[in-house]
Amino acid sequence: MIAIALAAMLALGTATQLSAQSEPLSARESDPKVMGWMQGFPPPPDKLITQPDSNYFSFPKLRWSVCHLREFLPTEEISRGLGAPVPLPYPSPAEFAALAREIDALTFTPLNASEAMTWEESLYANYTDGMLILHKGQVVYERYFGCLEEGGKHAIMSMTKSITGLLGEILVAEGVLDDTALVRDVIPEIGDSAFATATVRQVMDMTTGVQYSEDYSDPNADIWLYSRAASPLPKAADYSGPDGYWEYLQQVPPDGEHGEAFHYKTINSDMLGWIISRVTGEAVTDLASDRLWTRMGAEQDAYQTVDGKGVPFAGGGVTAGLRDLGRLGQVMLDRGEINGQRLFPAEVVETIAAGGDPSKFAGFPTIPNGSYTSQWWVFHNDHGAYAARGVHGQTIYVDPTAEMVLVRLASFPRAQNGFIDPTSLPAYQAVAEYLMAR
Repeated sequence: MIAIALAAMLALGTATQLSAQSEPLSARESDPKVMGWMQGFPPPPDKLITQPDSNYFSFPKLRWSVCHLREFLPTEEISRGLGAPVPLPYPSPAEFAALAREIDALTFTPLNASEAMTWEESLYANYTDGMLILHKGQVVYERYFGCLEEGGKHAIMSMTKSITGLLGEILVAEGVLDDTALVRDVIPEIGDSAFATATVRQVMDMTTGVQYSEDYSDPNADIWLYSRAASPLPKAADYSGPDGYWEYLQQVPPDGEHGEAFHYKTINSDMLGWIISRVTGEAVTDLASDRLWTRMGAEQDAYQTVDGKGVPFAGGGVTAGLRDLGRLGQVMLDRGEINGQRLFPAEVVETIAAGGDPSKFAGFPTIPNGSYTSQWWVFHNDHGAYAARGVHGQTIYVDPTAEMVLVRLASFPRAQNGFIDPTSLPAYQAVAEYLMAR
């Protein structure tokens, strides 16, 4: 996430708003259409959401902004190419409607709760903007809320990291990238940064010993320094810090030993993005287009925010369509294939699904047996599920046992997924079990 360059600054706005508002507006009350954001020609002054104001991601404005990031920030396209989209199969309209009714009525009990909740209730509880479920390659559920419509796109936050990690894992499998190499051997310009002596694999798995605080509630946290460096807006006349993502990475001090433990730090993703660009000679946006969006038959271009030097934000800058994220999840479920075409070696998915070292993973109580590898979250549950995840409720959840892919886009008031998991994770399990029993 990243402030002016994307969502961290924005998360602080959210935290500030909620500190004075213990009970935020409900999903229905905060719906952008109900709030009237940016409606009218021109909109009334009190309904404008503009840049350079720094609060366009504060709740409830974020519920509109997640679908409109390129109106605030410069972006680079992830092209879908010129070919026809790969169609997603659907049941008959009658069966599709019946499935929706049955899924909406499913009940489950949230973690640490005593009262049951329906699937549909959970969508509103988690401020869902879009939900797509595929079972055995067929769309069995699709709904849109809030700012998102069928033809729209939504910020995916740190799910971007998983796209970056997937590209990195593809390059490793193809022998283009050596994950045992030291960062300094790939990027000599990294100099004396703490990243210099980390391996590429430690960067991919976020087990680097680098100093970086991502506590959005702390105004002195490193995330804000990173945000100022990465801001595509003109720097203040007295600004003397690093300029851009990569310049910031060159001055990161050490904190702990490489390889000891997993620490969720966005700068690892941007370090990986730099490594990927160096070994391929392509920006991560172009590589994502060439290796994923074009080949999987996406129906919409995606886009990615950039810093003041045009470097894509590899840690959280992508905005994409709901169904295209479903296609990406289906490619993962089918181990690198879609519509009979192989996009990348099956071992890429096998490596990701196997997960990292659980003994190095701590601090996430809603994922007690989890691990993290190649910028993907692995649950190590009975279904072998793994996921791409981003703040405010973004997820691509892949359940190999249920042959299910679930994509949820959301604008939950708080930035931490720990507030959402107690409802979401049991809901995902409930729909998986329902689909398996059909």
